[in-house]
Amino acid sequence: MVKVDITKADTMWDPRAERMSADERAELQSRRLDDLVGRLAERSPRYRERLVGAGVGRGGRVGLHGLADLPFTTKQDLWDAYPWGLPAVPREQVVGVHGSSGTGGRPTWSPTPAPTWASGPRSAPAPSAAPAPPPGTIVHNAYGYGLFTGGLGTHAGAELMGCTPSYAARLGEALAEAGMAKDDISLRVGILGADPWTEAMRAQIEALLPLRALDVYGLSEIIGPGVACECVEAQAGLHVNEDQFLVEVVDPGTGRPLPPGERGELVFTTLTKEAMPLLRYRTGDIASLDPSACACGRTPARMSKVTGRRDDLLVIRGVNVYPSEVEAVLVAERAVAPHYLLVVDRTGTMPRLVVACELAAGWTICAETEEAECERVAGEMGAALLQRLGLATEVRVLPAGAIPRVELGKARQVVQRTVEDNPLPGWL
Repeated sequence: MVKVDITKADTMWDPRAERMSADERAELQSRRLDDLVGRLAERSPRYRERLVGAGVGRGGRVGLHGLADLPFTTKQDLWDAYPWGLPAVPREQVVGVHGSSGTGGRPTWSPTPAPTWASGPRSAPAPSAAPAPPPGTIVHNAYGYGLFTGGLGTHAGAELMGCTPSYAARLGEALAEAGMAKDDISLRVGILGADPWTEAMRAQIEALLPLRALDVYGLSEIIGPGVACECVEAQAGLHVNEDQFLVEVVDPGTGRPLPPGERGELVFTTLTKEAMPLLRYRTGDIASLDPSACACGRTPARMSKVTGRRDDLLVIRGVNVYPSEVEAVLVAERAVAPHYLLVVDRTGTMPRLVVACELAAGWTICAETEEAECERVAGEMGAALLQRLGLATEVRVLPAGAIPRVELGKARQVVQRTVEDNPLPGWL
């Protein structure tokens, strides 16, 4: 927990960047994209070869109209170039390196020309979407520290201002278990990231804690925290810092750019990153874009909540299932706590999906009725999931507290069970 002086908060609000017209933004992005392409063609042999293949040489002008013709960068490229194959600055200028959590496979890393907490200047605009807090406000940073960019970047961003969704729900539960009433808690705004979460989860968190729950988005390969954040006024999409990052949504299969409002894979180009800029980096995250102005007055494009990852897609007996779709059904039910685990059981001829969740704390009054109540809720959840997914699932509703909690970091919400390994957990 960091107590900071918030008197500098107004200096982090950049009205030119956050309220510029569409034409002004396009001109800025086009200029910065041309500069980026020129730097990559000059300093990065790997990118130079690809750019030449795309018909762009040193000094070539691309502009936004030519963006879709430029090559993608993928996580595999980062793995193949490890450790020093992609930086666009001399190695002696690299003074810090940060790595990802590796949830999408092997961890990736990103060298920086400043310490690993240097994402702070870009993390600060994310919290600044919340109302300017008064002097003496305390910022509680619940991200893990270590060398995790979420912890260090958010800490630095809070200091520059002068001031995990499942973990936020756990905090609310723990405070209630400690006997603290919601009205006695002084929280006002929660900026929650690291895991995709739904509108139903937002409602659950705001019911447990007296705050406005805002979504935040970032990834280590691009900067860490600070790519996009919701505003407290509207809570209607995450404002992308478009002066720093060029955002696209493409078809996950073909790579074809998709129009506003259509869900696809998020792609980011780092317009101002120095040590290891990335051109059209495919994140694997699924979302949509809304370019219209927000009620709060900000004009950058807003991305929807991330609804899943391209590699999180589960195919069960020919039906495509994103874990977020299951979560939306579970957290909409008051009898169910916001903790779950999906088990893809491949031990039989056809795979089946086991959905493990638990009763909300205090839902049953006496132990004699708990088993019957679990069976009743399981039946209702199974019917709701069948309607939502078009897929029959096996729902197991467990007593409150049965599913192991992840106190810090990203929750593991999907496991695979095969004949060879990974039997069902004993608590199932």
